[in-house]
Amino acid sequence: MLIRFGFEIEVECASEVPMLLSLSTHPDAAGRLIGEDRVRAEPACALSVYHDRFSNRITRVVAPEGKTKFWSDGVMEQDGQADRQSPEAVQHQIADLPDEVLSYLLPSRYCDSDSLITEAWETFGTGPAGWPLVQAITGFVHRHVTFGYQFGRADKTASQVWREKTGVCRDFAHLAIALCRAMNIPARYASGYLGDIGVPYSGPGDFCAWFEVYLGGRWHTFDARYNVPRVGRILMVRGCDASDCAMITSFGAHELKYFRVWTDQLDDGMEEADVMELLARRPAGEPLVFPSSARVA
Repeated sequence: MLIRFGFEIEVECASEVPMLLSLSTHPDAAGRLIGEDRVRAEPACALSVYHDRFSNRITRVVAPEGKTKFWSDGVMEQDGQADRQSPEAVQHQIADLPDEVLSYLLPSRYCDSDSLITEAWETFGTGPAGWPLVQAITGFVHRHVTFGYQFGRADKTASQVWREKTGVCRDFAHLAIALCRAMNIPARYASGYLGDIGVPYSGPGDFCAWFEVYLGGRWHTFDARYNVPRVGRILMVRGCDASDCAMITSFGAHELKYFRVWTDQLDDGMEEADVMELLARRPAGEPLVFPSSARVA
């Protein structure tokens, strides 16, 4: 399966503003990249890349005065399989957990699990541990929270999502992570591309947040927003919560003027040379043109 993915984001600054952009695919992203996956800037300005403590690829830039468009456009070849399911995955005793996952048991800025311990144990404390417990938490959050962009705000914590019962995809992830941690399951935040592949069209494209838990000696993907295994997930960033994975971290004021994301399946019969030609003729600043069945996000 070939998936074309990318974004166009335009910002306007009254003066030069240093920025950190978490807008590249993660080194652990499943699949084979065709073409380039790097942030470009128009007008051209100096860009550099480093890896943070979660192995996220972060682009550093000083956005100039005026408007700047950041964009990326690439293709990922994947096996077309939905999120892996492992119902036999067991929950580890805390004493048996690897050192490197212990930090994902702790409260973090948006996943205030210490504020939800009573609620978590009253709701899930009598059920089975391991995979069934995480699935129960995922299903609960899916039913408990109503999605809507009007409900999103930058400072919303998991305990506030619990009380308000509304949010965007990051809020679904934060609440599920906090409940897992309250139940002694390591959980971390993840975000990336997830298009409408194999499911009905849901509207203009966007980035999506989900979460990962450590069970049975490995990390597993869960998604409280949709609560079903999905095809075509492309990982961009991971962290303790969204504070580690902000799309744009700016050290000065800027205004978001334009935002577009696409994640679309290409024709199965395309060869790599066809893909490279398609990417090469992308007209800067113009709408993307996809072959045949693909759809512009």
